[in-house]
Amino acid sequence: MGLLFTVAEVLISLLCIVLLGVLSAIVLEAYRRRHNHAHLEAPPVFEDPNSLKKVQCPSIHDPAEKYISLIVPAYNEEHRLPGAIDETMNYLQQRAAKDKSFSYEVIIVDDGSKDETARVAFNFVKKHTVDNVRVILLGRNHGKGEAIRKGMLHARGELLLMLDADGATKVNDLEKLENQIHVVARQDFHYGDSASNDSSFRISDIPIAAFGSRAHLEEKALATRKWYRNFLMKGFHLVVLLTAGSGIRDTQCGFKMFTRAAARKLFTNVRLKRWCFDVELVFLCKWFGIPMVEISVNWSEIPGSKVNMLSIPNMLWELALMSVGYRTRMWKIHC
Repeated sequence: MGLLFTVAEVLISLLCIVLLGVLSAIVLEAYRRRHNHAHLEAPPVFEDPNSLKKVQCPSIHDPAEKYISLIVPAYNEEHRLPGAIDETMNYLQQRAAKDKSFSYEVIIVDDGSKDETARVAFNFVKKHTVDNVRVILLGRNHGKGEAIRKGMLHARGELLLMLDADGATKVNDLEKLENQIHVVARQDFHYGDSASNDSSFRISDIPIAAFGSRAHLEEKALATRKWYRNFLMKGFHLVVLLTAGSGIRDTQCGFKMFTRAAARKLFTNVRLKRWCFDVELVFLCKWFGIPMVEISVNWSEIPGSKVNMLSIPNMLWELALMSVGYRTRMWKIHC
């Protein structure tokens, strides 16, 4: 009996040491990220592969020059990127042909790819010009959240859409998000009401966020996924609920749209660099009082997903960082 107590004491001691170590690591990492260095980064340049001239990146703080910007993060996407960008450009060109006031840009952010993603991306710049397609090279892999943040900070659109490089969501679904943003702008901010707005007031001036959602597909997914995957996903959703609160059922869908005013507030503050930056966006929207709408989008499973079961520990790590960072006020939010 004495031996059992000794073993139990040792195990409990080891567990306490491990927990203390993890907690210390979380606090130290949260402290390390207490400053958001977005304002300290040297503005990158876009390279025009046709003229070899450098084009200075604009800033999210500059006035909008395009109606919409599409930000596509890409990591080792040489095979899936061409189909997604071709479909995207076809849609944008067709819409621009019908509506002369419609202007656009696509920003591909290469997140330190080890394959030919950069070459594929620059081929689209050559084909469509640097005014319509731009490439940002991060040099090394930072994570999807950082790639999107970088693209958002240097976009020119009144509306800014993030979408995945795999084409899982059809690009024309952006109209669903776009329409809902205009609905919220009219209802909550009286946008378009000539009696209450001057002619210089634009949709880019109104902070609104629209989240694409696959929540309507959840019942089918639960029926086809393995039980342990469902268990882990339910657990993750519970942690998200405790961390960021309710309001958005599907925080992880990679299809989101923001007005320029919303993107300026959100992406100059976001600190998480990988999968859970979406949850931080929800938290920041609530903190700033930015209206959020969740809209069902068409979505299909595309082979080659970067998310796997090993991503779960990293997600939990980031959620813990976020919780500690904001609850202890180590992470300051800049207005």
